Amino acid sequence: MAESFDIFRYTSYLRSRWRWIAISCVVAVTLALAVSLAMQRQYTAIAQIVVEPPAGSDLRAAMTVSPIYLESLKTYEHFAAGDQIFEKATSEFHLRAQFGARPIETIKNRILRVGIVRNTRILEIAVTLPDGAKALAVCRYLAQATVDLNRTMAVEGDQDLQEGISRQEREARADLTAVDTARARLLAEEPVDALQAAMSHAGNLRSTIQEQIQSTELEIADSGERQKHLTAAQQADARQESAAASARIAEMRKQIEDIDHQNTERERLLAVRMAQRDKMEADRKDALAALAAVETRLREARGEAGYRGDRLKIIDPGVVPERPSSPNLPLNVAAALLLGASLPILYLTLALSFQEQRAGGRPAAYHALAKGRDG
Repeated sequence: MAESFDIFRYTSYLRSRWRWIAISCVVAVTLALAVSLAMQRQYTAIAQIVVEPPAGSDLRAAMTVSPIYLESLKTYEHFAAGDQIFEKATSEFHLRAQFGARPIETIKNRILRVGIVRNTRILEIAVTLPDGAKALAVCRYLAQATVDLNRTMAVEGDQDLQEGISRQEREARADLTAVDTARARLLAEEPVDALQAAMSHAGNLRSTIQEQIQSTELEIADSGERQKHLTAAQQADARQESAAASARIAEMRKQIEDIDHQNTERERLLAVRMAQRDKMEADRKDALAALAAVETRLREARGEAGYRGDRLKIIDPGVVPERPSSPNLPLNVAAALLLGASLPILYLTLALSFQEQRAGGRPAAYHALAKGRDG
């Protein structure tokens, strides 16, 4: 019952002083209206840019928005909020004449807001100025500058890549030219046709000499059989002829040995030259393959130029705002009304509590005084 009584008393106490609360609310609302109406109206223009994945990427991967990818999109926030771009916009639209000698960082923090819309690939640029048309113009300027900056970086990246591959192509072509030059010099200075022709001629000559040796040996054998039926004088002549034939055979055998020795040297030299030619041909094939691979990479790089990185595209350039973003009159009035009601209620609550404490302290004092008298 005591608690119900306290609540009833508290309610009655506030009801008896409702004029205070009403006056406080009226005063707060009046001040809020006056201040809001006296404040300069600000208009916020908004432009939106979509961050598109590379054109050559997998569509299914492009549809997947991971937290890491969303975090990486904050890079483009720095593109749009860069000091250099904003400084150019300040000079382009004469913003310093409007804000005076304030630092450019202060101006940027006051009028510019850049952010990625939650769980999307949309970059939002908002500019707040007293003039809605100028706010839209600055907003569109920053949006286009952001797109141009991203495109410039992509083009520079493609150019650097193509220049690097072109340098590799020039080096590969120079290597091929060097291999071709060395091959031509090898063919001119170390021919194999003459060696092969000499070896073929030597082989034919050896066969001819071998046949002559066999023929001479047959003649010697026949002469030995004929000597049995010849006179002494004829036998002496036959023996001289056989000795001469044997001498010719020895000479022809020596010729065959010289031919075999020369052919051995020719075969060794031919093997060396053929090995050099095989190595030169292998080097040329490698150089041709390297050049073809580099040329393929260069064609691919030129074909993929502009499609390798993320692309920015303005999907909503914005419109001239017609409703001011500040001051927010309904919000200010509601906040003032809440504050005007809360403050007097808090004050009356504290006053009632203080009165109850004082009322509770007096009987205790009277009781102590009476007890002292009785003693």
